[in-house]
Amino acid sequence: MNKTVNINLANILFHIDEDAYNRMKRYLESVKRSFANTPGSDEILADIEARIAELFHEKLANDRQVITSKVVDEVIAIMGQPEDYIVDEDIFEDEPRKNTTEAKRVKKLYRDVDKKYVAGVSAGLAHYVGIEAIWVRILWLALTFFSGGGFILIYGLLWILIPEAKTTAEKLDMRGEDVNISNIERKVKEGFDDVAERVKNVDYEKVGNKVKSSSKTFFDTIGDIIMFFFKIFGKFMGILLILAGGIGLLAMLVALFTAGVFDNVHVGPLNLYELVDATNTPLWLVVVCTFFLGAIPLFFLMYLGLKILITNLKSIGSVAKFTLLGLWLLSLIFFIVLGVQQATSRAFWDTTAITNEYPLANQNDTLNIVLNSNEVYWKRKQMNLGDLMVSFDDEGNEILVSNDVRFSFKTSTDSLMRVEVKKNANGSTFSNARETAEKINYTYSISGNTINFNDFLITDRENKFKNQEVKVVVYIPKGTLLNYSGFGKDWWALDLQRNDFPEDAKISDFTYKMNANDSVICTNCPEKEVNISNENNKVKINANGIDINLNDNGEKGSIKIDKNGIDINIEDTNDKGKIKIDENGIDIDIKDNRESFKMKIDENGVNVNN
Repeated sequence: MNKTVNINLANILFHIDEDAYNRMKRYLESVKRSFANTPGSDEILADIEARIAELFHEKLANDRQVITSKVVDEVIAIMGQPEDYIVDEDIFEDEPRKNTTEAKRVKKLYRDVDKKYVAGVSAGLAHYVGIEAIWVRILWLALTFFSGGGFILIYGLLWILIPEAKTTAEKLDMRGEDVNISNIERKVKEGFDDVAERVKNVDYEKVGNKVKSSSKTFFDTIGDIIMFFFKIFGKFMGILLILAGGIGLLAMLVALFTAGVFDNVHVGPLNLYELVDATNTPLWLVVVCTFFLGAIPLFFLMYLGLKILITNLKSIGSVAKFTLLGLWLLSLIFFIVLGVQQATSRAFWDTTAITNEYPLANQNDTLNIVLNSNEVYWKRKQMNLGDLMVSFDDEGNEILVSNDVRFSFKTSTDSLMRVEVKKNANGSTFSNARETAEKINYTYSISGNTINFNDFLITDRENKFKNQEVKVVVYIPKGTLLNYSGFGKDWWALDLQRNDFPEDAKISDFTYKMNANDSVICTNCPEKEVNISNENNKVKINANGIDINLNDNGEKGSIKIDKNGIDINIEDTNDKGKIKIDENGIDIDIKDNRESFKMKIDENGVNVNN
């Protein structure tokens, strides 16, 4: 059973057994004697004690564990013996130093506040990559300019996440130099006056052990090459993650402050305005939760990229991590609840229909069908809710206006014209859907042989967006002439093939006639015509028939088929031929240089001349 002693080393309390305590006490006294006449010895000793305290703390599993002689020996091996180092002024002479077999330390990323302009980020990055700080600052300025100021956010995050090099050992780490008694003393002498409470951890294997051999086997070299490329790939992935996360965060910030400017903002299949409308949730709350839902994963994505590139990146802390995770989970649950509420508010669909009959004032007059637009309400538009837009009526009351109005024209079974208006809507129940449909306000008017339809529907704002729509079916007596105004190029309303008309043609450019089987016939539409021609040949197909003309090196031919019959002409340098088939019969006439041949077949019989 060993006796334990409580010691205070660099303001940290440790439990150490008596043998280990005596050994550590002798070591520190030896170190103190070595630096007795050295300028800045107090700061050097404070740094050494802080470093030893940190090594003790790292080697203990918990605060109650006792430091043994073995742990003390390991720490002394890392720090080195005082007699192993030159501690006089000769260390600063320009004479060549003895080569050491100790492994070269890996640099760590810190902010160099001694050479800072803003926060020391650029100076720290310059030490890490081994270039002058001026080039890093120029690169920051260029990236900030071309990103419209976006890289200022990344600089701020690096400012927060990269630790400041405060102690002598941290500044040695920043330059990739070994943290031992000799280098601590040398850096203090060179002017590092701001010694802090602790020294960052070192790699025990690289600092405490010497390189056993400078030679490597072939397979060791191959392994190093493979590891090198893995590290390069890892750094590349880190850069990609930083760029993806940073750009995504900038986009989310822009979306946060511009919500409400755009007509539609979606989170996956959910429209934010539809959520607000269906659930009565404040828009600002929906927007903030949307920001948390997207920005928090992007932040951790960028943080992961920084961790890959910066091995000693300062942690944001468990409190911050769990807080962000909690906000993200709350936002996710928030949208799940809203999505369920939105879905249930529109789970059912129902229709209400009204049909009215009208005798035409004059069956022989043209029925004028006029379509009126919602230009007034469009000018008063506040925002969109899917297919609906929020607008105001003449009294200033908020209303919902939609262009979801469709028309179809069918043949009436008698001489009466009928107008059927079908109103459709969603609801939480069938009765709620029917009630919502009945509250749709859709009007039309008839004056003589003119019927005016609106291409929009209106409903009160309190009825909310529930996919309200109107379908108008007009039954028109067969043979009625029709004229459409305001339909533009919506040929689907008449069930006509658009490609049969000129490109700029509108429905109102022509007159139509109601036919049987719910079809409409255009009475003055242009006929479809096909023209194929080159330098010598031409093919024309239109309402008049087929006309083909051929010309090939002196040989000519034509074929014409129309209501008059078939007319074929063939002609070359020496020969001519003609065939005509019409209602009078068949007439064939062929000539060459020596002979001529004629044949005529008609009601009188066959007549041949040779």
